[in-house]
Amino acid sequence: MNKKKTLLLLVIVSLIALWLHFDLGQYLTLEFIKQEQLALQAKIESQLFTAYLSFFVLYIAVTALSLPGAAILTLLGAALFGFWPSLIIISFASTIGATLAFLSSRYILQDWVQQRFGQRLATINQGIENEGAFYLLTLRLIPVVPFFLINLLMGLTPIKTRTFFVVSQLGMLAGTAIYVNAGTQLSNINSLSEIISFPVLISLVLLGIFPLLAKALINYIKGQKVYSGWQKPTAFDQNLVVIGAGAGGLVSSYIAAAVKAEVTLIERHKMGGDCLNTGCVPSKALIRVAHSAYELQRAQQFGIEAKIEKIDFKAVMTRVHNVIKDIEPHDSIERYSKLGVNCVQGDATILSPWEVEVNGKVITTRNIIIATGASPLLPNISGLNTVNPLTSDNLWQLDTLPKKLLILGGGPIGCELAQAFNRFGASVILVEMADQLLNREDKDAADLIYQKLTHEGVKVLLKHKAVSFVEKGSAQYHHVRLDDLTTEQTVDVEFDQVIVALGRVANTKGFGLEQLKLATNPQGTIKVNHYLQTQYPNIYAVGDVAGPFQLTHAAAHQAWYASVNSLFGTFKKFKADYSVLPAVTYTAPELARVGLNEKEAISQNIDYRTYTYPISDLDRAIADNAAEGFVKVLTPPNSDKILGVTIVGHHGGELLAEFTLAMRYKLGLNKILSTIHPYPTMSEATKYTAGVWKQANAPQKLLAMVKRYHQWMRK
Repeated sequence: MNKKKTLLLLVIVSLIALWLHFDLGQYLTLEFIKQEQLALQAKIESQLFTAYLSFFVLYIAVTALSLPGAAILTLLGAALFGFWPSLIIISFASTIGATLAFLSSRYILQDWVQQRFGQRLATINQGIENEGAFYLLTLRLIPVVPFFLINLLMGLTPIKTRTFFVVSQLGMLAGTAIYVNAGTQLSNINSLSEIISFPVLISLVLLGIFPLLAKALINYIKGQKVYSGWQKPTAFDQNLVVIGAGAGGLVSSYIAAAVKAEVTLIERHKMGGDCLNTGCVPSKALIRVAHSAYELQRAQQFGIEAKIEKIDFKAVMTRVHNVIKDIEPHDSIERYSKLGVNCVQGDATILSPWEVEVNGKVITTRNIIIATGASPLLPNISGLNTVNPLTSDNLWQLDTLPKKLLILGGGPIGCELAQAFNRFGASVILVEMADQLLNREDKDAADLIYQKLTHEGVKVLLKHKAVSFVEKGSAQYHHVRLDDLTTEQTVDVEFDQVIVALGRVANTKGFGLEQLKLATNPQGTIKVNHYLQTQYPNIYAVGDVAGPFQLTHAAAHQAWYASVNSLFGTFKKFKADYSVLPAVTYTAPELARVGLNEKEAISQNIDYRTYTYPISDLDRAIADNAAEGFVKVLTPPNSDKILGVTIVGHHGGELLAEFTLAMRYKLGLNKILSTIHPYPTMSEATKYTAGVWKQANAPQKLLAMVKRYHQWMRK
């Protein structure tokens, strides 16, 4: 903090200290003004301008310094000057004082706060830039937060000073008028019997119901603005229409049916969405077979002489499709129809905020949930279309194992597929632009996956970027030209199949969103608020189409909030909570995480400590020949609170469940340490990790006293 800021802060603190030291607040009481009312009114009548000016300056000072008593000062001003003079004086004085407090907060603290907490404030900053005036107006009209706090906190945001002044002037005017009116009535109270006089009761009632009226007015104005140009039906066929029958859509419709709402679920392709048909289910089925092949390849380590004569890849893929068929009934039309959901197959088109057309029929609905998922990203790389690229959508149609497989993208999907196909016998090259695989994860965790893949034979090219697919003399193989981002040289790689695993793009086209002009994020996902509402309050979005997480269980988690908020939001809405959201990369070893990792803690300036337990020390892991990886826990300093956990190890996803439960219900490492775990199991790793924390945080002074006690007992 520079000298000017320090000086200003000292001046403000000194003025507040003087106010408190001399107890100047005693003069801002109803009792004092009643005692001095006649004398003050006489002085006001003889020196009217001076009285107005003095009161104006005093009010500015009180609000600018965030001193207690502004509300009392408003009532006193009304008692002394009457309604209209006091309303004009207080209205402008309060806005000027608030703006001075706002500017002081901005000048002294904004830079420091944004530098230290910028990452965590990014969402707030974005919201203020987009709708700062509306947020401020709402806070002014509905005073759930003390005004002095609003002044100080708004100074830390990017809102413009002019916007702050104008909105504050307008937003506080109605409330000021009500307080002034109450003050004019209260000034006439001379006995207890007058408290129940009609004018006083009206003033007090207005003070009580004003926030409710203001909130209703705000919601009405916002609704009128959003829905202008649309004709709302007078009645509705359905309480809810859900578009998309993936995880988010299935859970949304299930919950609606469970609470006896009329709900229609529309799916254009296959029930179960990507997870069942092209994502989680087939990929895990494939990984399971690859794991079996790998176990057989290293059977000699267990004293077993075994040899794989052949891997029938066509039979492997047949099994994958059989697994899908076995799970299909869980997500079928038959099952959901029995649950009470009206399931419709067809292309949905949103005609208005309350109308959805499917198969030529228009359905009117009070609410809509969009759960249309996402599709694999195919980047604009020269020549990519000429080599028939595979994605997570269409690779399940393969019936021949590629000899030389190129995979673009070192995220979870790319790493999982690279290891699986390599274990089947394909020669796999994995290309990643970043300097590590799984770029969102901590480097120590990602490096273990890198070492495992390369040890098994996957060729991993970090800091490489595909720039073009080129034709060469060999008709058997395709060729890709890669830029080596480290040496700025090019590398040519041959392959017979390429899998593109560079992310997914939200499905927002082809069902009427363009007509509604729904706002989207820079990533292309539909913009939603904390309640998962779009800018149309009755239209919600969940899952991959909304983000920010492209995980099946995240979509199901969001679906609960969206369905409950859409059906019961008139009474109570719930903000979506992502604070304890686990995720797993299903390589071997698995990389599992919940809460913060070190990368995120550092970027958010969160002070933390790490405690790591090596799985190589675990008896069951040694017995299973799976003694690799670690469990790493983040906690605040001197606390057993779990901020986040990263696990790299055999069945890491299963090990994560105990930590997830502990975080969800705020159980610390001491609770885990005191829980009995069966021996020998992999789950003991959680207890031993808690033991690492306990050892590092042992009460050394107490232990020293205990040591002396034992020494004394031996004498």
